[in-house]
Amino acid sequence: MAALDGLSLAEASARLRQGALTSQQLTADCLARIEQRSSLNAVITQLADQALAEAAASDKRRADGAAFGPLDGVPLAIKDNILVAGAPATAGSNILRRHVAAYDATVVERLRRSGAVLLAKLNLDEFAMGSSNENSAFGPCRNPWDETRAPGGSSGGAAAAVAAGLCLGSLGTDTGGSIRQPAAFCGVCGMRPTYGRVSRFGVIAFASSLDQVGPIGRSADDVAVLLNAIAGHDPRDSTSAQVAVPDFAAAVRRGVQGLRIGLPREYFELGGCAPEVATAVRAAIAVLEAAGATLVEISLPHTRHAIACYYLIATAEASSNLARYDGVRYGDRVDPGHGLREMYLATRRQGFGAEVKRRIVLGTYVLSAGYYDAYYRRAQQVRTLIKRDFEQAFSRVDIIAAPTAPTPAFALGEKTADPLTMYLSDIFTISVNLGGVCGLSVPCGLTTGPRPLPIGLQLIGRPFDEESVLAAAGALQQTTDWHRQRPPAGAP
Repeated sequence: MAALDGLSLAEASARLRQGALTSQQLTADCLARIEQRSSLNAVITQLADQALAEAAASDKRRADGAAFGPLDGVPLAIKDNILVAGAPATAGSNILRRHVAAYDATVVERLRRSGAVLLAKLNLDEFAMGSSNENSAFGPCRNPWDETRAPGGSSGGAAAAVAAGLCLGSLGTDTGGSIRQPAAFCGVCGMRPTYGRVSRFGVIAFASSLDQVGPIGRSADDVAVLLNAIAGHDPRDSTSAQVAVPDFAAAVRRGVQGLRIGLPREYFELGGCAPEVATAVRAAIAVLEAAGATLVEISLPHTRHAIACYYLIATAEASSNLARYDGVRYGDRVDPGHGLREMYLATRRQGFGAEVKRRIVLGTYVLSAGYYDAYYRRAQQVRTLIKRDFEQAFSRVDIIAAPTAPTPAFALGEKTADPLTMYLSDIFTISVNLGGVCGLSVPCGLTTGPRPLPIGLQLIGRPFDEESVLAAAGALQQTTDWHRQRPPAGAP
């Protein structure tokens, strides 16, 4: 597997263009590595036959001088709440265990048009509800840096697969940090684009006003290439913005000279940030300052309300979205033979896991008569205040820098008995979704000790200004090599 070992998406793409590597070699290496690292449980469904056929077609295009672009022939993998026609689409849930997608999501269509090879569907917390990838009906995913630890969630499989070299890039979804937090835990780059930048058509919904598809890669360059492929208006998604798509790959090389970086005091005071995380994040910010950026202390005062606000809005929307899973139209049905009501109850009782049930119950409660104004309406008002915090901050700065997560990857099972503690894992990421802005996690350090763990720096940008975020990530990566660190092969 020497052809794949250590390659980033950008490096693999360059070798394909030079003829030093074929897509079929690269794809076979990825499939072999998926088998070799099966203990990670990052993959729910392999698409091996389809992938090898796509790789052969890519090699023929290149031989004919008709390659589609930088993603042509590059093996990628997709979180299993994003539809790929003819492949299972489980959302990590028993209720969709046998569901097969009838069509491609828009982002998958766009990857196909770019010539990308689709390798696999990836593990996730059930219906993207979780921060550790332990809520999957297919078992927990494991962190390739230390398999006793969580890869983060809900896009744990997407981040772990990239970190372990099972694919060259992946797509995840981010509702409250579900791309950025796993990226930080697994030592890769992951971006949550601005809400509306990327189509959600063909994505199994969790919380529709918060969900967003985004790319995961080993470097800012990889993320930029993937984002260029999937971004853009889609008339099939009513929330898709009619905003031009810039050259994100060029932005990575733009530098940070004169860029104003905001340091929110609340992000360094809240959430019990581990000392090693705070030290690594401040060191990365110092690198950006040395590269020409200006640091500005700012305040995002309503950050302390973000967790409560999020878990009212997100659960309310989840309750509404998941009402369709009733055993009648699609998904598994459990029918005890005692009438329609009992069929509904049995189907949902057996089809949903504990965390999904918890969120449905909470969401139904906050939407119920007598409680809507006290909880859901008030949460929407607080969301407006959080959005206003960002607007005021961005009147003074160009981007915001902070930790991605308060701690490195925690042990599997460490937080499953205490949902509130688990929810606090996303304390630094949730505000981005509530505010409708964009954010990226980039590797910025490793913990000390016999089994070092990655640390992530979060860079937050104005709505539709992913370019500035990528420019800062690129500047950090020109000076440091944290994004080049790889987990030890077969880490126990």
